[in-house]
Amino acid sequence: MSAAVVEPKSLADQSTRAYRRAIAVWVGVCLIALTIPGLIVSAPFAQAHGHPEFAAAIYKAFSFVCHQIPARSFHLAGHQFAVCSRCTGLYTGFAVAALVYPLARLLQRTDTPSRIWLILATLPLVIDFALGYFSIWQNTHLSRFLTGALLSSVAVFYVMPGLIDLSSAIARRLGRESA
Repeated sequence: MSAAVVEPKSLADQSTRAYRRAIAVWVGVCLIALTIPGLIVSAPFAQAHGHPEFAAAIYKAFSFVCHQIPARSFHLAGHQFAVCSRCTGLYTGFAVAALVYPLARLLQRTDTPSRIWLILATLPLVIDFALGYFSIWQNTHLSRFLTGALLSSVAVFYVMPGLIDLSSAIARRLGRESA
């Protein structure tokens, strides 16, 4: 029985693979993140242009994650978006932040900012919700959209490093990269 000699991969090769994997994760996240707002807007557009079955499927899919109250939703061509204005902000903010993520941070970085930034980004949404809930202030489509967009755009800086780190762990587990 002969033992196979495995040569260690060079650091440059490992770095290149890690960078390519990080780009693949980023592209995948961007594609998914952009598809969701696209579907949100497609539902009223399809409804208005004679495709009620397609629109109904989209509305049904989003009904599991959003209350879809018409008075709290944006409308297009007389039909409401597939989600409320706050959820529209959440999905749109995430998509935009995911797109610009590499301009703000190196893709290979897997550390996350201090959790205080995520908490601070949540506060405007909580305040907007609470003031409306307790009838102190009537929140608007714009306030709901902006507070949702703020929270999700900050969340990208926690989600993206986690997914990139997960992809590296999976690659190591599958033996595609030495530890």
